[in-house]
Amino acid sequence: MSSLVENRKATFNYEILEKYEAGVELSGAEVKSIRSGHGSLEGAHVIIRGGEAFLVGATVPPYQVGNTPESYDSMRTRKLLLTKKEIGELANEESKKGLTIIPLSLYSKGRRIKLSFAVAKGKKKFDKRETIKKRETDREVRRDFKVH
Repeated sequence: MSSLVENRKATFNYEILEKYEAGVELSGAEVKSIRSGHGSLEGAHVIIRGGEAFLVGATVPPYQVGNTPESYDSMRTRKLLLTKKEIGELANEESKKGLTIIPLSLYSKGRRIKLSFAVAKGKKKFDKRETIKKRETDREVRRDFKVH
């Protein structure tokens, strides 16, 4: 299970409540592009519409720019492959105020490309400051133990 594309800002900007895993409907060129490490999940989110889940705002650049059809859209909405039960749970979570569904990473599981995503709550500015402060103190403690 190797991570191919990550959303590094996700844990900084959001408090993760519950994680999920889903398959992603991709074209062959998109699979090749993601396997080579290209793509971005920055600013992307998951929506539930009409009993289906979609990944919106993720960017997958073309694998070979010269061979890409003119109609190719790197920001297109991609369908997520989930069970009806999971979609129902997510729709319930999405309807709650202050909660959103954000992608965490795209990774390979066997021959498949999977999306790890989470139901999350946005952090306020003071929460982010607290996270930075905690990270710096942990770094200083590790540095002190390493020196002695």
